[in-house]
Amino acid sequence: MGESIYGMKRTHRCAELGLENVGETVTLMGWTQRRRDLGGLIFVWLRDRSGIIQVVFDSSSNKELFEKASGIRSEYVLAVVGEVAKRAPEAVNSKLKTGEIEVLAKELRILSTAETPPFSIEEDSDVNEVLKLKYRYLDLRRPDMQRNFILRHKVAKVARDYFDEKGFLEIETPMLTKSTPEGARDYLVPSRVHPGKFFALPQSPQLFKQLLMVSGFDRYIQIVKCFRDEDLRADRQPEFTQIDLEMSFVNVDDVIEVNEGFIKRLFKQVLGIELETPFLRMPYREAMDRFGSDKPDIRFGMELVNVSDIVKDCDFKVFTDAVANGGSVRAINAKGCGDKFSRKDIDKLVDFVKTYKAKGMAWITVGENDIKSSLTKFFTPEKMKALLERMEAEPGDLICLVADKNEIVYDALGQLRLELARKLDLLNKDEFKFLWVTEFPLYEYDEEEKRWVAKHHPFTSPMDEDIPLLDTDPGKVRAKAYDIVLNGVELGGGSIRIHDQDLQSKMFELLGFTKEQAWERFGFLLEAFKYGTPPHGGMAYGLDRLVMLMAGTSNIRDVIAFPKVQNSSCLMTNAPDFVDDRQLEELHIKTDIKG
Repeated sequence: MGESIYGMKRTHRCAELGLENVGETVTLMGWTQRRRDLGGLIFVWLRDRSGIIQVVFDSSSNKELFEKASGIRSEYVLAVVGEVAKRAPEAVNSKLKTGEIEVLAKELRILSTAETPPFSIEEDSDVNEVLKLKYRYLDLRRPDMQRNFILRHKVAKVARDYFDEKGFLEIETPMLTKSTPEGARDYLVPSRVHPGKFFALPQSPQLFKQLLMVSGFDRYIQIVKCFRDEDLRADRQPEFTQIDLEMSFVNVDDVIEVNEGFIKRLFKQVLGIELETPFLRMPYREAMDRFGSDKPDIRFGMELVNVSDIVKDCDFKVFTDAVANGGSVRAINAKGCGDKFSRKDIDKLVDFVKTYKAKGMAWITVGENDIKSSLTKFFTPEKMKALLERMEAEPGDLICLVADKNEIVYDALGQLRLELARKLDLLNKDEFKFLWVTEFPLYEYDEEEKRWVAKHHPFTSPMDEDIPLLDTDPGKVRAKAYDIVLNGVELGGGSIRIHDQDLQSKMFELLGFTKEQAWERFGFLLEAFKYGTPPHGGMAYGLDRLVMLMAGTSNIRDVIAFPKVQNSSCLMTNAPDFVDDRQLEELHIKTDIKG
């Protein structure tokens, strides 16, 4: 049975001590990182969230205390009273923050014993992730994980402090709300009081924050949980956290300006990095044409180049058909890869683009006096020269070409560009390149449903000059929408909202909603809009993704305390799980699947 801390009070965390504390008597509490018995001396590394300090038990000064310390094992929870002492020069440990000092123990209490953990509690553990998630409470003890959550706390605090200074009010919105299915699937919660009816967990507070603008609160912020029942990947979870905000009487520039100020302060206060503002802005169409992505990584070049005009009447049918059918032929120049990559390496790149629906990839390696390519027999020397000049090709370069519908070409070459950057080690995780992608299309055409769908959501405002196109060419209408992108990751996005009732009705009409359907789904918002709606707009950040990038990890689970795995389950608690029949009966639910 563990001893009590009655009568003791912790004076410091372990790594808060330094040379300035030498000679002081301190009380520390934490976990045993390791114990070394050198005969007459026992050294214990005591760990808490601040770090590690060495505690010394000397048999010559207190034999009874020494014998008690001999029973300490890994992960035992200890309380130690002792005197801070300076280490001898030859005993200094430069790897520890507290490596110049140690604590000479005078009193020890073993507060809790521990079984041998299933893996070592140590920095940068390479233990199987399934095991770490099953014992997540142990994984969270590791110093690198604790740093992630200290950083996350700081990010949230800076957000609250900054937006408070800018006049934003933190207002909570409901977790149990109405299902308005559009986009990802909702998580549904059955109502016991209203049999057969369901609440939905919010995919975002979008409608409520717009209602808060109608309510006159002017500036709103919330750090809020959101839920989407969708397939997972490394940077996606079924429940995630947003820094959500909305502003009245603003335009796109106003929203961007206040948010650039936030990001600038955040990186300065949390990481000590001075960012230059304003950030680069890039229209959606330019981002797609240059990088094949609406969230481009601009830490390196290797941009897409349209060569359709050069190859449209060559003898290679794949190219000519793509152009004739309204698609394009585009290419990237992998500088120096013609010399570095073998034919086998290039074949792997061909297979890579096929995973993004491309039918294949043509290629050209440029030598000092010749070129190697299966395209040479389809091109006149003049056309090949024109193509290489367009690509700014030099000896040693590898030119990669894809032909297809524009969407497939963008996706395949955009992803190939990133794959080549990884292979060539062009991605510096200590470099932070921000940009705003603006002027997104208002609509996308859904080929399966044969109708227009909203690129963002039905309340996004079109650009004023494009409103006449709503009746004639909806696909060309640009939105007052903007995403903030960091190193190829979308951190957040938003838009200026529609506040005019007639324009909102037009939007619903083009999306295929009847008036009745629109009111059935969004009636409470449309009703509110009748009573004076200010022009308003806002955005939301993915807090988890933001912290993930700031922490220098590529796995979003590293910055969420208790995450789900790819099948949306929790390995630690075994959620979701079956429930008692009585609980189902109370909810008027029957199921054919039994536990």
